[in-house]
Amino acid sequence: MGDDAEIPPSEVLPKIEVPLDPSSVKGFNWWRRTLQYNTGLGLTPEEKLSYEKDYAYVVQNKQCKQCYENRDWLLKYSPTVIFMTQQIAKLNKIQNKEDNLKYDESKIICDACPDWKSGGFNPELGILLCQNRLRNKWHMEDTLAHELVHQFDNLKFEVDWLNLRHHACSEIRASNLSGECRIMQEFKRRGFRFDIGKGHQNCVKRRATLSVMGNPNCKDREHAEKIIDEVWDSCFNDTRPFEEIYR
Repeated sequence: MGDDAEIPPSEVLPKIEVPLDPSSVKGFNWWRRTLQYNTGLGLTPEEKLSYEKDYAYVVQNKQCKQCYENRDWLLKYSPTVIFMTQQIAKLNKIQNKEDNLKYDESKIICDACPDWKSGGFNPELGILLCQNRLRNKWHMEDTLAHELVHQFDNLKFEVDWLNLRHHACSEIRASNLSGECRIMQEFKRRGFRFDIGKGHQNCVKRRATLSVMGNPNCKDREHAEKIIDEVWDSCFNDTRPFEEIYR
């Protein structure tokens, strides 16, 4: 249930098995080794491998710290994120008969992702924010809002994520309600290919199709597009928990 499958990876980071001490690559030594690595001058194969591990560890830690800082900022200040977490907390209270009306922020985690998605949702584990795929705080806001719609749908409608019609409906709603298909956002992605008249709808359909194609029960793009078309009218016009949205 991720999104942004069309966004290319910002960088490919090697898997780190044992954390290394980032202090070894600070200051002048860090820049010297960076220049050496970029030019390939003066590095043995062993030194190059060591540099890749150090670089990946430092970058991943920096990305992780920034990701959690942005997450906390959005949870505190983003109107869309705040509204969605409040609605999810209400559903949790009703279903679990709890007195505490608070969203569980620990269910939103940051990590490096190997694919091109910027986030994902798992009914048991919660929301994943891909720290190495998020361009900035505002990209994270759209991604988090998208995944929060999935979380809301999972509680409100008891979604069967292997059911293609269920999955397609939630993907349509998430792309429609999250803000990721706003005119300016879509124009940045599509440029002169952007259709002012139906740009928003085309964006929602395209992104929902890409997500449904990742469902193991989906055969191919044609199959995904067929399912999207079947549920389009009812799901695109369902703006719950919002009363209305501005496109």
